[in-house]
Amino acid sequence: MANHTAPRERDESEITLAELRGDSARMAPHWVTPAAAAPAPVSPALIHGVVVPPASARLADAAFGYGD
Repeated sequence: MANHTAPRERDESEITLAELRGDSARMAPHWVTPAAAAPAPVSPALIHGVVVPPASARLADAAFGYGD
């Protein structure tokens, strides 16, 4: 007796990794990344309200060569 089962339709969430990679490779040329603008330098005199907890300051101070 032969087993004749109809192939079930796959749910969209059942896509394989290979299919996903193929879809991504085909779409990649369509994605355009705008050039990132370089951030403008900020004068240290304009930086206000930065608070470093004492424990963090001690940790940074104790790190070998930190900030040298």
